[in-house]
Amino acid sequence: MNDSRDECWGRFAGKLDNLVDRLDRFLDSHVPPPPPLPELFERCLAFRWRRVGSGGAFVPVEHPHLPDLNDLVGIDLVRDELVRNTAQFVAGYPANNVLLWGERGTGKSTCVKGLLRRFSGEGLRFVEVLRDDIFTLPAIIGPLRKMPQRFILFCDDLSFGEGEGGYRELKALLEGGIEERPANILFYATSNRRHLLPERMDDNLGAEIHPEEAVSEKLSLADRFGLNLSFYSFDQATYLAIVARYAEKFSLDIDAKTLRKEALQWAVFKGSRSGRSARQFVDDLAGRLRVTVPNELR
Repeated sequence: MNDSRDECWGRFAGKLDNLVDRLDRFLDSHVPPPPPLPELFERCLAFRWRRVGSGGAFVPVEHPHLPDLNDLVGIDLVRDELVRNTAQFVAGYPANNVLLWGERGTGKSTCVKGLLRRFSGEGLRFVEVLRDDIFTLPAIIGPLRKMPQRFILFCDDLSFGEGEGGYRELKALLEGGIEERPANILFYATSNRRHLLPERMDDNLGAEIHPEEAVSEKLSLADRFGLNLSFYSFDQATYLAIVARYAEKFSLDIDAKTLRKEALQWAVFKGSRSGRSARQFVDDLAGRLRVTVPNELR
């Protein structure tokens, strides 16, 4: 009799624990987190936005990637435009949201992340926002508006598929929403697509009575970025210049002729002459030469 009672009680306790767990998860997803402490934004330079229900939390990045903008070869013009725009922003002057688009591996993301190294001392902070969390932008903007720092909301590899949500929230942030855009927040995004939304051949084949309106809707998001910076594929000379720059920075003991030969072989192997493949080659070469790269160069 006691065994039967104990067994029933055990089942009941298990169900009760399960119910409590489900209740905790429900509350976690529906109760907004407390507002971030100003001390947190003073101490940390970069954050990830972690979505929880319709809200979320700012999670500090303890070891942010801080590349040196001077190491970027072959993209001087777009890099300088990005730096100029950001310098205006941190100084409290008008500046634009930025879309960096173009070929993969050409330094779009590195160019943005390098801004934190240059301007963090002037109050610049980064918040990384995933594409799938764009619809929670109002929850991100609210707390940041009250902070003294200047914030760049950064979304890497931004694009939207047919029928996907989120881009209307982004349009409202960039321009056109009823809420005034905060003076201390800009949005920087990278993408392989110039217009962020897919464009089909039938957009121009008259499937709609006014097809130009459908096309205009797709172009309107990219148009709301005040600054559009284009990144194109590198020629061989630029690729080799990037390799030479990294080899010099890593103090690799290799002659120029051998470096050139192996770098070109690597480009053929990778099928790409990008800045990314140049860095991957030098990392591989440094490993083969048993060279230890300092943390600040990683």
